[in-house]
Amino acid sequence: MGRISHLMDLPTCGLHRLGEIAELVASVRLSPIRKRKLALALRKKGYIPKLLHLFQVCERVKNTEGLHLLFDIVRGILCLDKNILFEVLFSDECILGVAGCLEYDPSLAQPGWHREFLTKAAKRQEVIPIRDPELREKIRQTSRAQYIYDIIVPNSSDFEVGFLSTLNSFISSSKEEILEALQKDKDFLPDVFAQLRNEATAGEQQCELLKFLKEFCAFSCTSPEKRDEFLQTLAKLGFLPILEMLLGVDNQQVRSAAADILFYLVEFCPATIQHFVMQEAQQSKNDTQLITVIIEQIICHPDPEFGGNNQLTETLCALIDPEKMPATASNLEVFEFLDIFYDRYIDVLTAPLPADTSEEACHVVIECLNVFLHTAALRFMRRIIGLKDDIYNRYITLGNLLEPVVSAVLDNRNKCDLLKSASMELLEFIQKEDIQFLITHIVENFSDALESVKYIQTFQGLKAKYEQAKGQQNKKLNSVPFILPGETLAKEAVVSQVDEGVLFSRGEEKAAPTSPASSNGSYPTYRTGTTVETAPKRGLLEAFGYPDNEEDGTSSKKRARRDSRRKL
Repeated sequence: MGRISHLMDLPTCGLHRLGEIAELVASVRLSPIRKRKLALALRKKGYIPKLLHLFQVCERVKNTEGLHLLFDIVRGILCLDKNILFEVLFSDECILGVAGCLEYDPSLAQPGWHREFLTKAAKRQEVIPIRDPELREKIRQTSRAQYIYDIIVPNSSDFEVGFLSTLNSFISSSKEEILEALQKDKDFLPDVFAQLRNEATAGEQQCELLKFLKEFCAFSCTSPEKRDEFLQTLAKLGFLPILEMLLGVDNQQVRSAAADILFYLVEFCPATIQHFVMQEAQQSKNDTQLITVIIEQIICHPDPEFGGNNQLTETLCALIDPEKMPATASNLEVFEFLDIFYDRYIDVLTAPLPADTSEEACHVVIECLNVFLHTAALRFMRRIIGLKDDIYNRYITLGNLLEPVVSAVLDNRNKCDLLKSASMELLEFIQKEDIQFLITHIVENFSDALESVKYIQTFQGLKAKYEQAKGQQNKKLNSVPFILPGETLAKEAVVSQVDEGVLFSRGEEKAAPTSPASSNGSYPTYRTGTTVETAPKRGLLEAFGYPDNEEDGTSSKKRARRDSRRKL
C-alpha cells in the first residue's frame, strides 16, 4: 500500500483540472481503502502545496469558480481524516493557504477571515512564557488544528463529522502531550502567575494568558487522572487569590476569562473552592474575599454583554448547593460552609434589594436566589416522590403541587436552563417508575396545557401510560357481574378501590355528595339507591385510604404516638 506503484493516479495539478480533482476527492468518501490510497498519493507527490499555489493564483485574478472548487477540495482532503496529512496541512508552510481556501465557502455571501484570525492568534501566543521551541511549535500546530476543526464541524452534516474522528483524536493527544510537558516545566506556571500579578502587565497580555490558562484548566479538569495533581499545583502557587484579584479588574475581557476559569474549577472540583472560601473566612475578616467579589460582579455588571455575568451566577449557585459538596464531607463540614455563607455573605447578596439601585441589578440578585430556591424545592419533591409512598402522593395531588413543575416546563419551553432540566427529570422519573396515581393527576389536570408541547416526548409518554391504565381499568369494570336492583344493600354494592375513589357496581347509582362539607366541620351525605347515608368522620390516615380505628384494642401509648404523627 505504501509503495508508489500502489498509489492512486492524480490529475495534473492545474486550473483547468480543478473540477476533476474535486470529483476525485468526493468520490472516495465511502471507501476506506481508496481514502488511504488518495491520502498516500497526496503526501508522496507533494500535491497539497501545489493546490495551495493554485489558490494564490485564483485569489489574485479573482477566479470565484476556482476558489469555490478549492474550498471543496481542501475540505474534502481534511475529511479524509488521515494523520499523515495533518502534519502538512497544519505546518507553517501550508496553514494560511488551507485557511484561505476555507474562507471561500460557496454558501456564504462574503468570504471569511480565517487567515487574519490565525495571524493575530500567533502573535498573541508569543506572550506565553514557553522556552522549549518544539513545545511552542506543538502548541501552535494544535491551536491551528482546533480552529480548523471548529470552523468545519458547524457546517458539516452528521455523516461528514464522523470522518473527523481522527482529527479530533489528533487534537486531544496533542493537548495531552502539551499538558504533560507544561506540568514537567517547573518554571512555566510560576512565570505565568508572576505576569498576572504584575500590575505593569497590559490588559491584552493578561487576557491572552488567561485564555491559555482557561484551555489548560479545562483539559486538566476533564482528565480525572491529571486533575488532583493539577489542583495541588494551583493551590501551592496561590492561583485562587490571583483569580480573585482578576475578577475585580476594570478590563471586561480579563474578568470574563477569569470567570470562565472559576466556572471550570467549581464545575469539576467544587470542594477545592469551598475549602478556599472557608479558609479565607477563618483567616480574615476583610471584604475582599472570593464570594464577595463574585457577588459584587453579579450586582455591578448586570449587562448581559458582560460574558461572565451569567456564569458567575451559576458558579455562586453551585458553590452553595449541598448536592455539590464532596461525598466524603461530613454533615458538620457542610453546615459549617453554609453557615459561613449565610452569616457573612447573604447581606452582601441581598443589599441591592432595599437600596435605591438599578432594576437590572435587583433582577440578577432575585434570579440567583430564585434559581437556588426553585431547584432546592424540586430536589425535595423528587426525594418525596422517589419514596413511592401513597400518603405523600395523595398529599401532592390534593395540594396540586405538581402545577408549578408543569408551569416551569411550559414557561421555559424555548430555553435550556437548570430549572427546566430539573422539572423534566422529575416528570421523566414519574413516567419511568409508572406511578399511576401521579400520572393520572398530571394528564387529567394539565392535558390541555400540555398540548402546546407535543414535541416533548415525556408528556406523550405520560399520556400513553395513562391511556394504557385506563384501558386496563375498563376491562376490570366490564368483568364485574351485573347485580339486579331490589337486592339488599350488602349484595347490591360492589366496591372496587381504583386510584383515588370508590367505583360502584352497575346495579346502583354512582354515589354523589348532596352538599359540600360545611365550614363547621360537618361531612357530606351520600345517596345510594334509596338509602341516604352520612359519611363517617375520618382521621388523616383514613382520609388517605389507611385504617384509623380507635377501637382496635391499641394501647394509649400507641394512640399517642399516632396522634403525634398526625400533627406532623
